[in-house]
Amino acid sequence: QVQLVESGGGSVQAGGSLRLSCAASGRTFSSYVMGWFRQAPGKGRDFVAIIRSSGSTIYADSVKGRFTISRDNAKNTAYLQMNSLKPEDTAVYYCAAKQYSGSYISPSQYDYWGQGTQVTVSS
Repeated sequence: QVQLVESGGGSVQAGGSLRLSCAASGRTFSSYVMGWFRQAPGKGRDFVAIIRSSGSTIYADSVKGRFTISRDNAKNTAYLQMNSLKPEDTAVYYCAAKQYSGSYISPSQYDYWGQGTQVTVSS
């Protein structure tokens, strides 16, 4: 069993930055694929980025070049650095984990989820 706890959300103006953290329990964190999703009011949960155990990363087109996902296996923590934030980035951001690589777009592919952290970007 893995428990995920996000932190670092908040309110910023457009163009600003935030760094989200996802602290994971468990001894096998390094073997998990870690992902970030977001959900705006009235919309579905959308893929943002993943980082595999190898360190390779994939981003949604909407955040490519602005967001950076990383992980620190010694601290059992994944991060999402968000720069050049836009009002359309406003959403609840969720951290997710899954044991196996392969498909990553769909939330249903993930085994564990955090509780979410709110990010609000004002214009």
